[in-house]
Order: sequence, then C-alpha cells, then structure tokens
Amino acid sequence: MKKLIYLLAVTLVFTACGDDPFSKVKSENVEQATVRDNAPSKFPVMTFDKTVHDFGTIMDGQAQETVFSYTNTGEAPLVITEIKSTCGCTVPQDWSRAPLLPGESSQFTVKFNGKGMNKTSKTVTIKANTQRGTESVRISAFINNPNGGAKPPAGPVIQ
Repeated sequence: MKKLIYLLAVTLVFTACGDDPFSKVKSENVEQATVRDNAPSKFPVMTFDKTVHDFGTIMDGQAQETVFSYTNTGEAPLVITEIKSTCGCTVPQDWSRAPLLPGESSQFTVKFNGKGMNKTSKTVTIKANTQRGTESVRISAFINNPNGGAKPPAGPVIQ
C-alpha cells in the first residue's frame, strides 16, 4: 500500500508541472544570445618596452634589478591579478592592481639575487585579463663564481 501511495505521489508531482519547460524559451532571446556569444570580444593587449633583459656578466651574489614597462594597446581595461617568477631568487614587485585603461602605461620591477654559476635565465609570468590570460618576460645573466661553485672549506686548512 505504501508503494502504491508513493508511486501515485511521484506521478502527481511529474504530471502537475504541465508545460514543457523548453516551450517557455523565446526564440528571439536565443537569437540575441547567439549573436552576443559569437561576437568577437575586445581584450586588453600588453605591449612591453622589452620582453628580455640581460644583466650581462655579474659576480656571484651581486643583486640586480630591472624595470619592465608596458602599455595597454588593446580596447579594454587591463587588470593584472598576479606577477610571479620561476623561483624565489627573482622577485617581481611594485606593480599596480588598478585597471589600466587603453593607451595608459605602467611598469613593474624585477629583482634578482644574482646567486648561482654560469648562464642563468628566469621567467616572470604575468596573469592578466588578456586574450591568452598570461604574458611573460625573461631575465638572464652570466654569473661569474670565483670559487667555481665550490664551497670554501668549513674549518682551518691543515698543510
């Protein structure tokens, strides 16, 4: 008996709705949405003064710094949500979180601790509302390590 009542209640719920939900969709709204969704969107474009900076030959541990300038050459406000590097030895800073209108310019600083040996290259990734979603710049340097990468002795040298 309980099963019969349950089956009757379920049938009543599904048949009480009446109209097909798709019959309420207006064809003119579907057409407008199709046009809107297929229209090309306007995006901001980050145009950099340089995308690579080479510090040249530096001594191990010699900190370096450079500034990357950019202009929004697109047709929509540019919003940068994050700038990060491939490692902790390279630190991007001083970038604006405010929207940058088309035609406006800004900049950010990249500091590199200069530690290591031989040729090194680091990438800085910018997350923004551009069409690709990410942009990148690179820094590089040849690090001259007078010890050849070897650590100095920990204690006195016995001869």
